[in-house]
Amino acid sequence: HSIHGRAPAIATGLKTSRPDLSVWVVTGDGDALSIGGNHLIHILRRNLDVNILLFNNKIYGLTKGQYSPTSEVGKVTKSTPLGSVDHPFDPIALALGAEASFVARSVDVETRHLQEIVRRAHEHKGTSFVEILQNCNVFNDGAFADVTEKATKADHTLVLEHGKPLVFGRDRDKGIRLRNFQPEVVQLGDGVGEADLLVHDETNPALAYLIARLGPPHFPTPIGVFSAVERPCYEDALNQQVAAARARTPPDLRALFNRGDTWTVG
Repeated sequence: HSIHGRAPAIATGLKTSRPDLSVWVVTGDGDALSIGGNHLIHILRRNLDVNILLFNNKIYGLTKGQYSPTSEVGKVTKSTPLGSVDHPFDPIALALGAEASFVARSVDVETRHLQEIVRRAHEHKGTSFVEILQNCNVFNDGAFADVTEKATKADHTLVLEHGKPLVFGRDRDKGIRLRNFQPEVVQLGDGVGEADLLVHDETNPALAYLIARLGPPHFPTPIGVFSAVERPCYEDALNQQVAAARARTPPDLRALFNRGDTWTVG
């Protein structure tokens, strides 16, 4: 537990001082993207070997139902009685923009899928960012009904698999094709096959950002690993600098104080 929004700062100190630990940050859309937004983007760009689970229910649940940075425009809540006029954040696009080395999404009720994503996050060397779409049945019930209800989820969810074409639908008969540099939903058959579709590549940041922009109302919601790339970890570079500094001649504190321009204040 830490003060609101500051979990990434606590995790940074813990991981740099105890690199042997497996460090996990559990946060929400309000905590991570509002008061904690600045801390979040910097831990992502620095690429410490920590795991971040962001539970997104599009509402401030713990503080009893105010709108959050992921609430849709027009959302009526206790703090927006006439509807929110704020444009929401997309957590996945934000993480990719901060160049997080592992970015993924799952759904709270898809337990097998979520387990696999969390396992992948744990195994990744670097900052792992996982958005978990979570229903708040008290203050925002049904926020993700299209991807959680049996009757609708197959036609509204795009499961990402590395090296495989983007296919979805109850009958696996729809796909995502790139046309004139723009994605479009196509019906498979009648001359359109899987060979015509976009193929997912976790190592391609440009493709990851394109897929992150998919979603309702015109596209299914992508879940799975968007991006998994290798980058040096912050704590490794930091500890190398510390070791190099310690290997030098012991510092002279008095010489340091008197270096450069000095003044005597009398």
